[in-house]
Amino acid sequence: MRKNIFRNQSVFTIAVSTLALTLSATLISCQHISPSAQLTGLAFEQKPLANAQIRLIDTNGKRLQTTTDAEGRYQLALDGIKSPLLLSVVADGKPEDCVQNAKLRPICMAAIIEKVSDSKQQIGNINPLTDRIVSDVAVAQGYIGPQQWVNSGKVPSTIANQIDTARSEVRKGFAQALQLSGVSDLANFDPTTYPIAANDKITNIFSLIHHNRNYDSNSGETGHTTLTDISFRPITGLLPNGAYESFDLARAQQELQQIKTAYKRIFIVGDSTSAVYEQLRFPRMGWGQALAAQFKADSSVAVIVGSRAGRSSRDFYNGRWFAQMESLIQPGDYVFINHGHNDQNCDSIRELRGTADVKNLCTYPNNTEGQPQFPDDQQELSFQHSLERYIKITRQHKAIPILFTPTARIKNAQGQQATPIAHSHFISQNPQRRYLFVGDYTQTIRNTATANAVPLIDLEGASIQFANNLKGEDWKNYWLVVDQAVNSFYSNGVAGSTQAPDGTHFQQRGAEAMAGLVAKEIKNNAELKELGKLLK
Repeated sequence: MRKNIFRNQSVFTIAVSTLALTLSATLISCQHISPSAQLTGLAFEQKPLANAQIRLIDTNGKRLQTTTDAEGRYQLALDGIKSPLLLSVVADGKPEDCVQNAKLRPICMAAIIEKVSDSKQQIGNINPLTDRIVSDVAVAQGYIGPQQWVNSGKVPSTIANQIDTARSEVRKGFAQALQLSGVSDLANFDPTTYPIAANDKITNIFSLIHHNRNYDSNSGETGHTTLTDISFRPITGLLPNGAYESFDLARAQQELQQIKTAYKRIFIVGDSTSAVYEQLRFPRMGWGQALAAQFKADSSVAVIVGSRAGRSSRDFYNGRWFAQMESLIQPGDYVFINHGHNDQNCDSIRELRGTADVKNLCTYPNNTEGQPQFPDDQQELSFQHSLERYIKITRQHKAIPILFTPTARIKNAQGQQATPIAHSHFISQNPQRRYLFVGDYTQTIRNTATANAVPLIDLEGASIQFANNLKGEDWKNYWLVVDQAVNSFYSNGVAGSTQAPDGTHFQQRGAEAMAGLVAKEIKNNAELKELGKLLK
């Protein structure tokens, strides 16, 4: 009897052990059969971003990183990852440089995945549309822009409503383009999780828009995401989040073809006085917007206005605004270099913006002997050096650089907003010694033109004469003074309203007048005889 008991116990023990081994083997076998979910995606900004750095942060703060391949694709295993997920990509630089503007900034974008699907394959694309979605969500959380959110390493789990709102704005702004590109379920389209091939119709949209991040004036860091079409018409960016101005895919395709096939291209590198503006702010216009109308209908001249409000000659380059134009320049083209207004932001003790302005915008004019001025080992803070960078790059493309003096401000010799106006593009020292160096920006432009054998258009002189030929306050019919009855945007004392006349920028009539002055100056310049023949 005792033997049977021991024998039964042995049998039981063996049975239990066998069952445990079987279960263990089964579990191990299941782990091998069911690999972890994979995150794959395409990083694309006008073209695939090859060899770019991809980073992921989940809602628990876990971080992963990898690098894209030659086609801009990447893959990450999602072991232990909990959504939402914040993705970012950096190309042509280091992640820590994504918030700075004092040197050439890398390409930086982000994307948000609200919920990881049950599928073993999760898509996570990063592109201009995903970056604007992240930008909207970031601003809703109180960040200056998307990069500050990425750098925080914090991904709240309670942002579903903010993501839905941001995605809705993308769908409305790009509805026509997405439908023409084969998106059948527009109501659920998400540029992050939509399956995108490197050469399909969706990436064609990305190739026809310019992506960048705005400049925050107070901090000097990058701000919210901006998008413009191929001709630099704003799609979104004036406001830190919210509605878009609709993107016209057919027009963008046609204009890109015109740019590529034009007999001559004119690229305008400048600031707010020559820039293209939102429909929301019409009749505000830069003179660059009106320049194409000055050429003969059969001249086959394409005018590309890349000018950007608030930018100086230095940070227009560092902020990648010029990079958006450079790839389109062909031999024989013209590059109009029109800076000087914002380069004057060199007041280091100015409240709020002073430190940021000097670090990012300021360039110093030449001295009275015509010699460049800049702090030790900081040649990039010389206005002449900054202008010469555009001259050098333009000539590398076998194109023709032309220097412009800035348009005049409505400012008399006493600094009041009244006529007769006087030359004002200079900085002079005062008892507080607010400036490291002082001098004349217009004269520096003349010095630079002479030193580099570049044609010069004295737009400041022409616009001063134009304004001083007007009677009384007629200047308000040309510079930006808009009644709210014309556009309600100009109400409540906003700059450019009748309560706060803007003597620097233009309304449509003024932009057209300045474009006419540019055309006249070109015709009168013997060095620009060939270009002059193409004008009306």
